[in-house]
Formats: sequence, structure tokens, C-alpha cells
Amino acid sequence: MKPEITIAHLSDVHLAPLAAFWPNYWNAKRFLGFANWVVRRRKSHLRAVVDLLTADLAHRHVDHIAVSGDLINIGLPQEYERALLWLHSLGPPSFVSVVPGNHDIYTRLRKHSGVGRWARYMESDEWGAELAPGPGPRFPYVRRIGKWVALVGLNSAVPTPPGVASGELGAKQIQECHRVLKELGRRRMFRLVMIHHPPLISQVLAGRDLKDAAALEQVLVDAGAEMVIHGHNHRDMVSWHRTSAGLMPVVGIASASIGRVHRYEPLARYNIYRLYRTADDHGWRVELIGRGIREPDGPVVQVERRWLEPTGATPALGSSAISALPGNP
Repeated sequence: MKPEITIAHLSDVHLAPLAAFWPNYWNAKRFLGFANWVVRRRKSHLRAVVDLLTADLAHRHVDHIAVSGDLINIGLPQEYERALLWLHSLGPPSFVSVVPGNHDIYTRLRKHSGVGRWARYMESDEWGAELAPGPGPRFPYVRRIGKWVALVGLNSAVPTPPGVASGELGAKQIQECHRVLKELGRRRMFRLVMIHHPPLISQVLAGRDLKDAAALEQVLVDAGAEMVIHGHNHRDMVSWHRTSAGLMPVVGIASASIGRVHRYEPLARYNIYRLYRTADDHGWRVELIGRGIREPDGPVVQVERRWLEPTGATPALGSSAISALPGNP
């Protein structure tokens, strides 16, 4: 096999601490979210754990870092600024790609630009601008990693009512995604799709699901993709989905900040995907290396290593091997 391309994947960072907020930003959803943070989430989402993981990642010498959303908590202006500083610490926009999660587009903002502060991390590079032009935040965006990997970033985050954490791509983004994936397939690129919400039907309970998952599934079936990565569930999960390009792994990842076991959520980790092109240039292999903490306060160690290959019976077209999971808006 030819030399690899390595991509790190983090998600659901939920950067702490969460400062108090002024009354002009109060609304029902933020009030409930703030109360939830104070009572429960601040005890499990720890900035010290994020720093442990990112310090370990800095020694892995990857080619690119992908962050699949939920950098913040309740959409306060100071949270966006803090997250921007954190992104800068990971690397320049050419080295780090981001898609927003439901906590990043939590509720409607007034005059603040919100995720627009991270715009340069959410736009096509010079190569991808031919397919998806325009300044960030722009979705889908396309970035080339190495010579043969194309990362396609999708935005599933929309403002929702209190207690709801669902997502939606919308018809225009789905249509553009189809066009982009088709063309990238024609160019024989490894198409890596990144989205916050799990992209397949029945991967998560109603109220936390991707509302137009069926439409996205159809795009993946028709246009094809080699791999999808996501967050949102705070769980390590792998599904297999049949597309026009063959069986495609759909990989979800745990939160990168969990330092105390919280309900069903495992301790923090990140993934490294080592992508190989076969010697005949007609196939690909993906090795997954998980690094995280096995106990509160670390250290960061290798927690998983395996080739991403389907096992057992071949999944039916459009099926998911992962059952619905409970969640936390």
C-alpha cells in the first residue's frame, strides 16, 4: 500500500468554564442550558482533559485535524471567542477543519456573528473553491488533504427550541453535497464527509436526530463517499452503509472533554485515521487509532487500534448497525 495520510478527529469539546451571562442574552433555552451546566455538565466536561488530549495530539504529527462540532455550550459571545483561541492553539485554518454542532448554533443571536468567528476554519481551500466557492462559513466546503483525500464539511446545526437538539441540512445543502460528491468521485478522491449529527436514520432518538437523514442517506447511496465522521452522541460508534462506491464506514466519537463518567458517556478520547491507498490505486484501507484516558485525570494512552472493516453479515442498503441512543440537548 502507498504511504498514508493521517487525520485526527475530535468532537464535542464543550469548552469550560462557562461564565455567567448578562440579562440581554437570557432566553428560556439558555437559562435551561446554563442550569444544566451548573448542576451536571460542569462536573464531567473538564478543560483540563481537553488540554491533556490536545497536548498528546501535538506529538502525533498528523496531516490534518477535523473537529465535528459542539466546541461550546450555550452560544454566548465570550464562548465563541474562547473557542477561536482554542482553534488557534490547534493550528492554522489550513490545518484544522470545523463544522458546527447544535451547541454552537444553540439559539438565535442578536448582533454577534456567532460561528462566523470561526469562518476561516469552515471554508474551502484554494483547490476546493473550484467546487464550493465562497467565504466561510460556507457549507458544504471542500478541502484537499494530501493528494487524494477530499474533506467535505456539512452544517447540520440550526437553532432549536428548549429541550430539542435535532439538526437539519436543508434542501440546498443536500443538493450541493450531491453535486460535490459526484465530482469528487469522478476525480477518484477519497471522500471524507464530516457532519455533527449522526447521518443515518435511527442512530439517535427523536429530538436529537438529523431530520433530513433520509435525504442525506440517499445522496450517499447515489453519489457515494468513502467515509463519514460525526459527533453528537458522545459515544464511540461505527456503522456500515452501502453506497454506490461500496460499503462505507460511518464513525462517531466520544466527547473530547469527559473527565468523569456521565451516564452512558465514556471518558474522553480522539481518533486518528490512517488512510492508505492500495498499490493498484483502485482501493483504500482505513486504520482507526483511538487515544484517550482510561481513568479520570489521565494519562492519555492508546485505547483502540483496528482496521475499519465490516464484520459479520453485510448490512442491507441504508441500514445502520447502531441502535438509538439517549442524549442530552
